[in-house]
Amino acid sequence: MQQESFFKKYSFTIFLLAVMTAITIAVFYTGHSEYEGAPSLGFGLISILIIVGFGAGLLGGWIGTGGCSVMLPILHFWLGFPAPAAVGTTLFAVIFTAISGGYGHFKQKNLDRRVSLWLGVSGIAGVIFGSWLFIYLSAQSQLLGFIIGIVFLWPSIRMIWEGSKGLKSNAASPAPVPGQGESINGTPAKLSVFGIIVGTLTGLVGLGGGYALVPGLIYLFGAPVYITMGTSLAVMVPMAIVGGAIKLAQGFVFLAAALVMAIGTIIGAQVGAATIKKFKPHTLKLIFGVYFFYVAIKFIGNYLGIHVW
Repeated sequence: MQQESFFKKYSFTIFLLAVMTAITIAVFYTGHSEYEGAPSLGFGLISILIIVGFGAGLLGGWIGTGGCSVMLPILHFWLGFPAPAAVGTTLFAVIFTAISGGYGHFKQKNLDRRVSLWLGVSGIAGVIFGSWLFIYLSAQSQLLGFIIGIVFLWPSIRMIWEGSKGLKSNAASPAPVPGQGESINGTPAKLSVFGIIVGTLTGLVGLGGGYALVPGLIYLFGAPVYITMGTSLAVMVPMAIVGGAIKLAQGFVFLAAALVMAIGTIIGAQVGAATIKKFKPHTLKLIFGVYFFYVAIKFIGNYLGIHVW
């Protein structure tokens, strides 16, 4: 009975993993397992990529932050991927994570369809524009890294602030929920402008958009937290698909590596969602906020010629 319940609950995830595994094997079999400038994809690197993907999915399940912010710096700084390839590979891997998470929230009705539509359509326009800018920056890896570092400052400072504030408020009383209800306010014009901005950053630096969508919907539009998480993932699906497809066509995706990481993120996201109540989200936000701040300083330092270990 428990086995039937498990397979019924995770049937879509199991199906997605099966499809991903088949595609990954096909990619390896056809000889597309190398990328110029990136390390060879042997057993050791495959294992690392699965672990990295799992960790990124786990973090996303715990605190609602996209896995891009974990995968991108690890690929670039510690695994030696060129910055443009790290951006493209990360964004492509997020396609499948967003589909898996978005489907779960869709079943639970944890999303605002009207807002998802407006942000999704305008976000696609932004992704196309950001991907066009990316072509010119791809030849200037250090400048691209500097822009990525600046973008990383926003989620890092937000997470440090929210984590510190949350830990202090635990001893007193819980912080008020920014929004209530089952819908998100916002005119089509405001939502479209917001979507274009997030989409442009997604196409430009490869971060899935959750780092900007979640706080933006909560603090700019007064959205309920649970509806925000589902809506954010739903919006990330079309943006990641379009952005990932463009990066693939531009030649900036190490396809085999992206697929391997995607398998890890799908599993990690499910484990994160299942274990979220066992951890204090404010503590996790503070820890990873410090890590993201370090990553931002490292990117910026490289551009300025300052070595940051």
